[in-house]
Amino acid sequence: MEALFTFIIKSGGLIAMFYFAYYFLLRKETFFSSNRYFLLAGLITSVVLPFVIYTKIIWVDPAPIVYTPAVETVALNSHYVSHYTPQVIEEEPFEINWNLVSLAIYAIGFASFMLKFAIDFYSLNSVLKGKSIKQQEDFKFVDVSENIAPFSYFDYIVYNSSLYSESELQSILEHEKVHSDQNHTVDVIISRIFCILFWFNPIIWLYKKAILQNLEFIADNEASKKLSDKKAYQYTLLKITTHETCVAITNHFYQSLIKKRIVMLNKNQSKKWNYWKYYAVIPALAAFVFLFQIKTIAQEKKGVAEKETVVSKNEDPNIFKITKSTTDQELKDLATKLKKEHNVDLTISDVKRNSDNEITSIKVQILKENGKKQIIEMNSTKAIKDCNIALNTDEKGSKNITLTTDDQLDHPVVVERQNIVIKDFKGPGEGPDAPTPPNAPDMVAPVPPVAPVFPTGPMPPVPPIDMSKMPKAPKAPRDVNDKAAWAKFEKDMKEFEKKMEEWEPQMDAYEKQIDAIMEQRGAIFEKEMEKYQIAMQKFNMNMDKFNIDMKMKFGSDSQEYENHMKQYEQDMKDYELDMKQHEKEMKEHAKQMKQHAKDMKQHEKDMKLKEKADKKA
Repeated sequence: MEALFTFIIKSGGLIAMFYFAYYFLLRKETFFSSNRYFLLAGLITSVVLPFVIYTKIIWVDPAPIVYTPAVETVALNSHYVSHYTPQVIEEEPFEINWNLVSLAIYAIGFASFMLKFAIDFYSLNSVLKGKSIKQQEDFKFVDVSENIAPFSYFDYIVYNSSLYSESELQSILEHEKVHSDQNHTVDVIISRIFCILFWFNPIIWLYKKAILQNLEFIADNEASKKLSDKKAYQYTLLKITTHETCVAITNHFYQSLIKKRIVMLNKNQSKKWNYWKYYAVIPALAAFVFLFQIKTIAQEKKGVAEKETVVSKNEDPNIFKITKSTTDQELKDLATKLKKEHNVDLTISDVKRNSDNEITSIKVQILKENGKKQIIEMNSTKAIKDCNIALNTDEKGSKNITLTTDDQLDHPVVVERQNIVIKDFKGPGEGPDAPTPPNAPDMVAPVPPVAPVFPTGPMPPVPPIDMSKMPKAPKAPRDVNDKAAWAKFEKDMKEFEKKMEEWEPQMDAYEKQIDAIMEQRGAIFEKEMEKYQIAMQKFNMNMDKFNIDMKMKFGSDSQEYENHMKQYEQDMKDYELDMKQHEKEMKEHAKQMKQHAKDMKQHEKDMKLKEKADKKA
């Protein structure tokens, strides 16, 4: 709303500047065509120039970063300051929102003038509808019977020939031809639109009057050049003043300022050196730009001072800065330094930059000494806010990593003006850490249940199959009539089938073992999952009650904690999905083992089929 009011003030100021420049410097000059374009340029400038903003950057020396670890280090997934002050909610008195009132008044005025604009178009259409049109060159002449003043609308020229003599009609038509030929209707419509948009500004109505008056000066000047009797043309102007019925949004011959038109017709041509008056507005425009259209932005210089840290109480935390201007090489150096000095594996990926080479998105993955992994994602449509990766060592010797802002190093918090996603991945069977509640000794947040893990363990080894020991099928005799040979072949085949049947129990037993183990583990896991789901439902109910108690106790101060709890619940859901995915993978493994057993059986069947085929051959 503030931006809208600023635009209205700037635009209104530019319109006033162009109007007063025309009124005091150009109104009495005979540069009618130049005045036309000057006035149109004023309207266009009034809506375009307020959006043209020049950004000026001032480089300042950076202030040293002060870190005071007076407050216990806040966990990475904490979104709130550790001290809360109970607030008393007071009923606010009723206040009128003047912004909405102003907007409502503007909307009513805008709608009223738009309705009037639509009615004028309808009236014009009523005048032209059903009339005989006579085409001549580029003009369409419409002779009407109504007692209205002659007017032109684009290439239409409307008049009542019965009201004028032949010489008078000729003067009128020459005048309207100038309007039509030079597209003066466009100027009329543009000025009318600006009056609708800025109806509350009295200067815009004077501006519109100046545009219409100048258009008449143009038409009078050009028409008088084509007519032999200039005095007769002036008498025609006087006669037309008796017509008070005019059609809006058109260039009509009748104007109330007939005296000024006659004066301008008889005025000597202005001298060319008076063109300097058009350039008088340029200094005013330059002053407008320098005063209102320059936006100053202070940025810190890059240097050694940017990395300095003042530490109190003999503490020496390590703070690593990531800014929107950090280069890819600097990010690589940061990862190398963390690995070398702190044995922390830092992986930076998904770095996106805008047209100014500023970082808008980044993903930071940290692998700690204890094997825990931490992922920080920052996504924004604009450049990211400057932040720091602070490493602190607790009493147990483990390192805590905290994302902080420059102005809140003493109370490290997660940057909330950008879309930052932070996830901790721990060992098997451990879910995300529950957020630490605000400082409330008498209130303890419920502890989330631990998600079950699909049972694992050694699987029975696949029975070894030595293909060299597999019995070979006997060959059928070539002589079909040799009964003795065939009797021997049938005897050998029976022995071969018996030997092959000895291989089948091994695979059947292995398959049964796999099925029994996986069914047993699946049943155990399903029972544990049912217990876990019941526990999660109870945990969610307790968390809802805890959140209500927190809000009752701390008021709006617990809003950040509540927001973080929502993120925590989402992490829990993601963890459940990971567990289900793990279960799915284990079942897929069991399925593959069964398929392996089936493949072995299929191999045996193929061998038997081959033997039978050889026998028939």
